Amino acid sequence: MTASDEQQPDDEAVDEQEATVAVAVEVNGEKTDVVVPTSTVLSDLLREEFGLQGVRTSCERTVCGACTVLVDGVPTASCSTFAFDVDGTRVDTVEGLAVDGRLSPEQQAFAECGGFQCGFCTSGMLMLTRALLEEHPRPDRATIRAWISSSTCRCTGYEMIFESVERAAELRAAQGSRA
Repeated sequence: MTASDEQQPDDEAVDEQEATVAVAVEVNGEKTDVVVPTSTVLSDLLREEFGLQGVRTSCERTVCGACTVLVDGVPTASCSTFAFDVDGTRVDTVEGLAVDGRLSPEQQAFAECGGFQCGFCTSGMLMLTRALLEEHPRPDRATIRAWISSSTCRCTGYEMIFESVERAAELRAAQGSRA
């Protein structure tokens, strides 16, 4: 009998043998522990394990920004971050922006200024806006452009997005808080 004559395991048997890892993570303020295959990326963990469908996947190569979430406050492409890399961290998604049914300043600003059309990129844009305004509470247009450049919108000309970020900064300042 040659090596080529040996029976090859079927895909299901291989999947059953895949290594897993425990991940302790705080998602939108709720601490949780999950066990996932080591190949699981953060976007899949958030969408499939936690049902957070606001985390979009598009390019799956860290190019478009639709999957942007905040990991310990830092904008992160969830499509190319392994779930085990967020063990012991806090992950914030667009679903966590609203508090007690009230829109966050970022969400309110995008709604007021029409900073979205189809909405596919909006969750990533909102998370970038949150991180930007945490670091630069009153950003100038050049700073806004630099931050937003990591997210692609195929519907708008970006002007309304820039205006939305500026408006979000005003709303946050009026509330007297940085969040």
